Amino acid sequence: MEFNQAQYGQALQGQEQMGATVLCCNCGTPIDGSGGLVMCYDCIKMTVDISEGIPREANVSFCRNCERFLQPPGQWIRADLESRELLAICLRRLKGLTKVRLVDASFIWTEPHSRRIRVKLTVQGEAMAGTIIQQTFEVEYIVIAMQCPDCARSYTTNTWRATVQIRQKVPHKRTFLFLEQLILKHNAHVDTISISESRDGLDFFYAQKNHAVKMIDFLNSVVPIKYKKSEELISQDTHTGSSTYKFSYSVEIVPICRDDLVVLPKKLAKSMGDISQFVLCSKISNTVQFIDPTTLQIADLSPSVYWRYNFPPLADASQLVEFIVLDVESTGISRGKNVLADVCVARASDLGVNDQVYYIKSHLGGIIHAGDTVMGYFVSNSNYNSDLFDGLQLDYVPDVVLVKKLYKRKNKKNRNWKLKRMARERADIDASQDYNDRTQRQEMERAERDYELFLQELEEDEELRQKINLYKNQKQPENGVQSTVDDGDDEDEDAPEINIDELLDELDEMTLEDTPMED
Repeated sequence: MEFNQAQYGQALQGQEQMGATVLCCNCGTPIDGSGGLVMCYDCIKMTVDISEGIPREANVSFCRNCERFLQPPGQWIRADLESRELLAICLRRLKGLTKVRLVDASFIWTEPHSRRIRVKLTVQGEAMAGTIIQQTFEVEYIVIAMQCPDCARSYTTNTWRATVQIRQKVPHKRTFLFLEQLILKHNAHVDTISISESRDGLDFFYAQKNHAVKMIDFLNSVVPIKYKKSEELISQDTHTGSSTYKFSYSVEIVPICRDDLVVLPKKLAKSMGDISQFVLCSKISNTVQFIDPTTLQIADLSPSVYWRYNFPPLADASQLVEFIVLDVESTGISRGKNVLADVCVARASDLGVNDQVYYIKSHLGGIIHAGDTVMGYFVSNSNYNSDLFDGLQLDYVPDVVLVKKLYKRKNKKNRNWKLKRMARERADIDASQDYNDRTQRQEMERAERDYELFLQELEEDEELRQKINLYKNQKQPENGVQSTVDDGDDEDEDAPEINIDELLDELDEMTLEDTPMED
C-alpha cells in the first residue's frame, strides 16, 4: 500500500494537538493532564481556599461624639454608612488581603442599630501552579464605640484654641431658637468641642482657629451680625520662635427681631427707597427686612448699614396688645401675601366698657375677618422713650399697628411634629445665694414661653419652616389617648397646621450615634 506523505503529516499534527488525558483523583472527570494537574477545576474550588488567611470578623472604631471612624494608625475621618470612604476603612482592616487579588467589594444591608457592618468580597488567587480560581465570601465588622483624642480633650478644661461668643441684646431667646435650628440643619456645629449657654447667648468652643472662622462665615450667611476678633498669648518658645494663641470672636446679632416696631432715622429711610420711618420688621435673614403696614412698601437693610446708625427697636413682641376686629374692607392693593385693608378694631379689654374704636390701615387684610382676634401695638396709649419717635409728625403715626392674627389653638402640647435641640452646657448665671429657686423658675417659664412663641411662628409661616427641619413626633400621649382638654375655646377652622408631608422621619437621618449600644 502506497503511503501518502500529506496524510502522515496530518496524523502527526493531530497527535500533537491531543493532550494526555487523565482522570480527576477526586470525582473521576477526564481532564488534561499535560499541565501536571490531578484534580478538575470544580474540585480545586471546593478543596482549596485561597482566602484562608483573611479573617471573617474584624473591628472598626467609631467615635460617638464627632461621628468619625478610625483609620489606622491615628487618623479619624468622617464616613457615612455604606459609603466609599467606609468601605476603604473596612478593607484596610483586613489582614492577608494583599495576598490575593480583590475583584469586587460591596456592603450587605444591616440594621442601623445592630452595630454590625457586613461586606461581601470577591477575590482571585492561584490555587495550584498555573490555576487561578475566584471565590466570594462575607466579612462581618463589629463597630466599637470609643472616644477620639479630640473629643477626649474637649472634656478637659482649657483645651480650646478658639471660641465664638454669640450675643443679642434682646429680652427673649427666639432669635437663638431659630439660629439653633439653622445650625442643626446645616450641621454647622460639627467641629465644636463644647457648647455653653449663657444668659445673653451661646458660646462655641473649637480646637482650631479655622473651625471658628468657618462658623463666622456661616453666621454671616444666615443672620445679620458684626464681629470682633481678639487673641491671647498662651505660650511662646524663644528657641524656635513659635507661639500659641487663643482666639476669641465676639459676635453681636442686630437687636431687631421679627414683629418689632421700629422707627428708622430720617436719612436712612430716604436712602431705602423713601420708605416711611414708622415700620414693622417683617423678616430676618442675613439682612433685616422692613414693611410699611400702611403702604405695603418693603425695604431691606444690610447689617453694615445698620451698625452705622445703630438704632434700637421702638417696641418688641412682649408689648403686643389684644384687639378685636370689627370690620375689614380691602383696598384691592396687595404685594405677595400682604393685602392692604381698612380695618376697624377695638381693644379687647375695652369691650363692654366703652365704645372706643380705631380705624387704621393694615397689611393683614388677606387673613383677618370681622370677629377675629389680632395682636398689635397700641401706639396712642404708649409712652416711648425714643428721640426718633419724638421727631415724627404724630399726624402720620397710626393709633394701632396690627402685627399678627391670634389663633385659638387646642392641644398645644400634642403637636404631631417636634424639633431637635443641640446638646449644650448651661453656664452658671450666678453663683451667689441670691439667685434662688424663684429666679430659676422665672427663667424656665420665660424660656418655655419663648419656645412656644417660636413654635407658633413656625406653624404660621410656611416660608420660615422651609429653612429648618421638622420631624415627626413619634411620642404618644400617656395611656395612648390624645388629650382633648383646652382652655374652653374651640379651635379656629383656619388655625395653621403643618402638613405631614413637611415632616421628616428621624429614622431617615439615624446615625450610629443615635443607635443604642449592645450589651
